[in-house]
Amino acid sequence: MGRSVAAGGCTLDPVFTYVARRIVYSVPILLIASILVFVFVRATTDPLAKFAQSRDPGAILRAKHELGLDQPLVSQYWHWVSGFVRGSWGLSFVTHESVASAVSRALWNTVQLILWGIGISLLVAIAVGVYSAAKQYSVLDYTFTGLAFIGVSMPPFWFALMAIQLLGFDLRNWVHSSTPIFYSVGIHSPGVGGPVDYLRHLALPVATLSVQLIAGWSRYQRSTMLDVMSADYIRTARAKGLSRNRVLLKHGLRNALIPLTTVTAIDIGTLFGGLIITETIFGWPGMGHLFFTSLLNGDTNVLLPWLMVTATFIIGFNLLADVVYGLLDPRIRY
Repeated sequence: MGRSVAAGGCTLDPVFTYVARRIVYSVPILLIASILVFVFVRATTDPLAKFAQSRDPGAILRAKHELGLDQPLVSQYWHWVSGFVRGSWGLSFVTHESVASAVSRALWNTVQLILWGIGISLLVAIAVGVYSAAKQYSVLDYTFTGLAFIGVSMPPFWFALMAIQLLGFDLRNWVHSSTPIFYSVGIHSPGVGGPVDYLRHLALPVATLSVQLIAGWSRYQRSTMLDVMSADYIRTARAKGLSRNRVLLKHGLRNALIPLTTVTAIDIGTLFGGLIITETIFGWPGMGHLFFTSLLNGDTNVLLPWLMVTATFIIGFNLLADVVYGLLDPRIRY
């Protein structure tokens, strides 16, 4: 990965130094993000809305004092951000559950969805992209291109509803089953567990998540593969007598994965908070579903940590992408 550098008598790995520097740079970014998030949430949501119809004239004043809303905005922000850093996120205004517990549970559910969706999407997208580049202008290349355009232009909510209808209801009638082959609500059926039931609930939301990712990533992979395969070092490898598959996979694919890494890392970071439509339609109790319900209820105690956790993941995965660059291309030095 590069030579080590000496600092104060110690030898530091360049990658460690780079990561540490990026983490330090991320602190003011997160600080600015926390200020913007706090101001926007306070300006657009009203935690006291549920007291609007109260017949007790002092109810709003008591609630305002208990929530600290009678203090200056700067004091409110400092109280919140200091508690957030310490892990003291308070209780939900609606469920009175610990916000940290609610966010961690929703985050784990979303992680499950993302891991399956990203894993399947990457495998399919890379395979399709490499094949399309190797067999440029073939029948299958044109077929994959057409399917990719359809996938990119297809709204996720429409695909989700069609998947529920076709694979949730119609497929059950076609095979004459008493229960759906694929479920469309939740993670497990009530009173039922096990991997089979889990996969039957997982299939439709993962398909909804993956359709646009595969479409976009496969076209991106095809484009980068075509660029790489026209490079001088590829022609040199071919001139040395290496087989086409060896040149394609060992020399071409490794370098073509570098641009895809950027797109993938950014997409993964945003997915931690961007699955609102998918999780709401399928009743998947993840981060997107938590955000949607909290927004409807004006639950700012949940919204604020949710937004900060999402921002942290986006910054973290961008950092991860930069580190992976060096693993894929030894010419990159930090």
